[in-house]
Amino acid sequence: MVKCTKGQVRRLKTALRWKGNPELRQRIQMVLLRESGMTQPAIAEAMGVSLSTVNRAHMAYDHGGLEALKSKPSGGRKRENMTLAEEKAVLARFAKAAGAGEMLNIHDLKAAYEKAIRHATSNSTVYNLLTRHGWRKLMPRPFHPKRDIAAQKSFKKTVFQMR
Repeated sequence: MVKCTKGQVRRLKTALRWKGNPELRQRIQMVLLRESGMTQPAIAEAMGVSLSTVNRAHMAYDHGGLEALKSKPSGGRKRENMTLAEEKAVLARFAKAAGAGEMLNIHDLKAAYEKAIRHATSNSTVYNLLTRHGWRKLMPRPFHPKRDIAAQKSFKKTVFQMR
């Protein structure tokens, strides 16, 4: 347990009056209660939180001061392979051909992407990349690659006959 100086206690009491984040105010209160002489179990019971929550708040303050009590922002692209600008640069190589009406081969794009990130990735990652940058499939394929022409012709001959 690190004892706070009078200046630190004064800053904590000033920060307690800040409007805004109630979680920060609660952590500040936990530190101030410790400075008033309360034990961690008593603080936990008084604040209605677990003992580990009180312990984490005290350790954060001891190691980082008031800034360490502020919550860290969450969200964002935590597992990104590249920044959005880097992704645009990879897609720019294919944009000219796609704009000219040529078909974009996903295997070529995937190979370029994997070369840029220096490890293998799944097809869905590349499709998500295309969606993220507003690329979409404009033209459906004209026929199924495994079509059976004979079955199609016999279907046309037998199904639509007049009775």
